[in-house]
Amino acid sequence: MNVTLRQLSAFVAAADTGSFTLAAERLFITQSALSSLIKELEQALGLRLFDRSTRRLKLSETGRELYPQIEKILHDLAGVVSEAGNLKALERGTVRVAVPQLLACTLLPEVMAGFHRQYPAVQLRLVDCAVESVMARVFSGEVDIGLGPEREANSDIQASELFRMPFMAVLPPGHALAKRRQLAWSDLSGQPLVTLQGQFTELLVSDVGEAARDLHKEAFMQVTFMTTALALVRAGLGVTLCMPYARMLVEQYGLVMRPIGDPVVERSFWIFTRRGRSLTPAAQEFLKFLQQRLQGPDTFA
Repeated sequence: MNVTLRQLSAFVAAADTGSFTLAAERLFITQSALSSLIKELEQALGLRLFDRSTRRLKLSETGRELYPQIEKILHDLAGVVSEAGNLKALERGTVRVAVPQLLACTLLPEVMAGFHRQYPAVQLRLVDCAVESVMARVFSGEVDIGLGPEREANSDIQASELFRMPFMAVLPPGHALAKRRQLAWSDLSGQPLVTLQGQFTELLVSDVGEAARDLHKEAFMQVTFMTTALALVRAGLGVTLCMPYARMLVEQYGLVMRPIGDPVVERSFWIFTRRGRSLTPAAQEFLKFLQQRLQGPDTFA
């Protein structure tokens, strides 16, 4: 059995108008083409759908029984097409993004607000989590997109660099080092240093290299969240390190940031998506928007 949508549309149009002529006009086809579609449908089904007379076209008993079901098929299909159009036109849709806590409370809200102004019908859902669990959220399908510092990705994760930023020292404004416009890593020797747990500290010491020889990793106070580190620095319990994008949060804690050189150590931030899984139109547009906003030279000036 080979039933087409054109045949079903011809059947409903003919049933609604009671005339091949009017049905053909509704569908913008010739009367002979419409008559052929009806005949093809009857042959495919092996049923007579209309009782024909010289005065009026009427549904047969079988046609009357099938009409509600065929009309529903066409109505449901129209709904699917309309919904697909809405998704493509970003008249609706949902984007789920996983980001570490610091990005979630500094950089992402402004980006999300800009996207929402442009596409108010698209729902944005932010999942703030530990750095190490961003890729896991992407892999499980809990989110469409992950954003975070570079991490070793498995074969199921597609990773692309979004931006790079240098480390900054965060100090109380009355700290002796705060009087300098730029610091060297050797200036941090002997300072109580608050860092983040996990790969943050290991990668930092590795990247700083020889300049870190006087930084004793065992003496670092390691915490889970940057907000905790900032609170400890504000209490006078040490200094910490973070990225320039957190400047607003740092200032809210009453602290100051100073660049560190000799060497300049940068951290790259990446976009993570699930390999082999297509993004929705809304997620594709958000990804494009994210790249445009965060890859410009003056983004973090």
